Amino acid sequence: MARLAGEFKEIVDEQYEFRELLYQMTRRDLLLRYKQTMMGFGWAIFMPLVNTVVFFVVFTRVAPIELDMPYPLFSYCGLLAWNFSAASFRFAVISLTSNAGLVSKVYFPREIFPISTVLVSLVDFAVGATVLLAMMVYYHVVPTTAILALPFVLAVHVIFTLGLCLLLAMGNLFYRDVKYLFEIVLTVWMFLSAVLYPVSQVPGFTGQLMALNPMTPILEGYRDVLLRGHFPDATALTVAAAESVVLLVVGWLVFHRAEYEFAEYV
Repeated sequence: MARLAGEFKEIVDEQYEFRELLYQMTRRDLLLRYKQTMMGFGWAIFMPLVNTVVFFVVFTRVAPIELDMPYPLFSYCGLLAWNFSAASFRFAVISLTSNAGLVSKVYFPREIFPISTVLVSLVDFAVGATVLLAMMVYYHVVPTTAILALPFVLAVHVIFTLGLCLLLAMGNLFYRDVKYLFEIVLTVWMFLSAVLYPVSQVPGFTGQLMALNPMTPILEGYRDVLLRGHFPDATALTVAAAESVVLLVVGWLVFHRAEYEFAEYV
């Protein structure tokens, strides 16, 4: 255990040493994502808004569901948080293969690529959050002291997302089918998370599966602290936090040990 802790510390120290490179990579990816687009950062707002409108029609007109808040607030909050992870996953899975020249010729910690995709998506997340704030004002939702738990919910969310991004980037480098298979998984995963409807309204095995999904307590955590005005379920979020930390540590260690073989597969 001590050896693993020492190895992980070395990995983190190395990442800190190359922090300027991480900043430059993140800046480059952010500029490339919106280069020659008319809306720019507007896309970070437009997509969750469009999805909110679509699902608002579905779940208020076609198949109504009962909620403790207006459905636009419920769905936009869930979609905003989900899109942060989904965008991170989609860009991270190809982050090594799309930078083959750098991966094979220059030495630096390769985890910089998936980490930068998470940071870029985090900027999108922050931009999209401005609309959520406007919706809270419109629906007269006043934050309470529960908002003090928001940094913890965000930290768990980022840690979980980063851990999976590292594994996806590495997996797709060794097996190029990963990016195609994960797109299918991502679509199913969204409907098995509490993105568009609460877990309490999904009966049977599917509801139990949704409750075990680490994304569910994270999404509900945002709604609790921002929209419901109370602290999130401590047990569920603590379990999600423990799973996220384990995922990040294991993912980072496996990634670091395998990166010496990366040049052979690009």
